Amino acid sequence: MSHGGGSSRTVIIALIVNAVIALAKGIGGALSGSGALLSEAAHSVADTINEIFLLTALRRGDRPADERHPFGYGKERFFWSLLAAVGIFVAGAIYSFFEGYQTLTGAPHESTGFIVPYIVLGVAAALEGTSWLRAVRQLRGEAHAHDRGMVEYVRTSDDPTVKTVASEDSAALVGILIAFLGILLHQITGDAVYDGVASLLIGAVLVYVAFALGHDSMGLLIGEAATPDVRRRLLEQLQSFDEVDEVVDLQTMRIGTGRLIVAARLDFDPGLSSDQIEHVSAQIEHRLHERVPQVDQVFLDATAPTDVVSRQRRAARESAAPWRYPSEPGDGQGRK
Repeated sequence: MSHGGGSSRTVIIALIVNAVIALAKGIGGALSGSGALLSEAAHSVADTINEIFLLTALRRGDRPADERHPFGYGKERFFWSLLAAVGIFVAGAIYSFFEGYQTLTGAPHESTGFIVPYIVLGVAAALEGTSWLRAVRQLRGEAHAHDRGMVEYVRTSDDPTVKTVASEDSAALVGILIAFLGILLHQITGDAVYDGVASLLIGAVLVYVAFALGHDSMGLLIGEAATPDVRRRLLEQLQSFDEVDEVVDLQTMRIGTGRLIVAARLDFDPGLSSDQIEHVSAQIEHRLHERVPQVDQVFLDATAPTDVVSRQRRAARESAAPWRYPSEPGDGQGRK
């Protein structure tokens, strides 16, 4: 996963593009009186502010660990990305709904012309398309590096910065198309209601994007586990050691972009001495770091073979069945 250069360049390009587009849409909307174009201007203003949030996330999230934050500051990326999602909703969607409502319920007004909105939308589409292609190229390259399809990679990625830029630009292109259709129908029919409806639709698109990005950031912020594929690889590595009789429990949590905490409870061969367990544990930690690059911190707990009660509790939770104390009939099934 890209931590700095590639993501920073993508966000900076998006910032410049959105700032220019916001200014052009604002001027074009003011000159033409188009509610749809003013809604798109608000959308671009929101995107510009969000790129500043994302640049802040990249800078602050890569700070090294210290005494107060022993696991680093990686989750700051998730926090600032959550603020970006809120920004899309507040600065973009709410204004778009307001502009649509004003257009639909306000006094009828004559448009001062349609040439300016069409020119502005054409330039905006070209610039947004450039930013979008940059983000998609980066996502495609990262997906290829992780041997995944791009859609799957975007869905499971823990890098919210490029994902947010790609989502914003996709929403912007859809918004430009909606605004174009609203203005075109307004021109053909002479009825500004289409302009107002376009503003409402742009607001709906922004609500969807804000909710999707906010949901992803929230999951990462509160402690999301590794993907099933990564967890399977971790299990395979743990189970590959002859000294490990059983992986009793495996817990993971994302603490930043491309960074995982791994905590495992292992039932070691009962014939191992404490020194041997320490030696094997060091080997396990080294292999996990080597074979699964996302692993940042590893915590291993040697679980005694007599800990059958906790195993049954865990199995009961997974199967939603009541668990039995060892003194009950059937105790010890599957025990080493």
